[in-house]
Amino acid sequence: MRVAPVTPTQLRAFAAVARLGSVKKAAVDLEVSEAAVSLNIGQLRKELGDRLFVRTASGIAFTPGGLRLASRAAEMLGLQDRTILEVSQAGAGRRLLRLAASNLFAEHAAPGLLELFASRADDLDLELSVHGPRQFHRLLHTRTVDVAIGPRPDELDDAVTCTPFLNYELFVVAGAEDPISTQPSTGELRGQTWLLGPSASTEGGAVGQILRRIGVPEEHQRIFQSDAAALEEAKRNRGVALAVSFVVSPDLTKGHLKRLAGAQLPTKGSWNVLTLADRSAPPVAAELARFVTTPRATQAMLRGAGVTAGRFKPSIHVTLWS
Repeated sequence: MRVAPVTPTQLRAFAAVARLGSVKKAAVDLEVSEAAVSLNIGQLRKELGDRLFVRTASGIAFTPGGLRLASRAAEMLGLQDRTILEVSQAGAGRRLLRLAASNLFAEHAAPGLLELFASRADDLDLELSVHGPRQFHRLLHTRTVDVAIGPRPDELDDAVTCTPFLNYELFVVAGAEDPISTQPSTGELRGQTWLLGPSASTEGGAVGQILRRIGVPEEHQRIFQSDAAALEEAKRNRGVALAVSFVVSPDLTKGHLKRLAGAQLPTKGSWNVLTLADRSAPPVAAELARFVTTPRATQAMLRGAGVTAGRFKPSIHVTLWS
């Protein structure tokens, strides 16, 4: 089987489009022309035999192959940058905390938490990457990350400490003028177009559990680069979406969206903080594990839908795909 000659330039163009949601924004970010970005994307599509993504009114929707490439592209391109950063920080006497988080937590709760936590120490840099909960155990044991936050993994050993700190609820919502009933049957839900964020593809996550429980076929699933983009499509009455309760509450109150109820809905979950139990973990990991359970941290996480990666302070480095 021939291996496609994918170049770093092509990967960088695709990663920028995946992160920013448009070719135009990617071109500005990379300081190249839109034609150059489109050319690289076109070459990737040809070499890989996959459309990778399609444009929508709210941004882009990935194919399954495109979503997988987005994760790998960011991982490969980020390795060099992270290595240079760590070497530089070690020489300057700075501390680095590497945090793995689930998609839902990373988009909706991590920004407020990490902004507040980082503001408490001038010598601390934070690096956030997104992973499925089934990867937390391996990431901690290989010292790839210092802390993991998200759903409790199915398998844990005594070497990992897992502490629940925040409960949440997932609602199914639709546009205010969507003809679907507010109490649809399971069959009606199964036949809808589902507008989903990247957490839909995560193994072991709450979103995937809901989709499997209802039996939503893959051809009815449209995956966007964020939950926020999926919700914007739902507001245009183009399907149903899943949303964290505290994120979607303002839109429900204002009548932009309506909540759907039924025997299969809603779904409750909890976020947990995981660290290595032994003393080899950096002290700052234990510091974050304590801080995340405080009222100040809870308030920071629940203050709204969160902010985008671009709103982080320069000392917080974000990898949205991994």
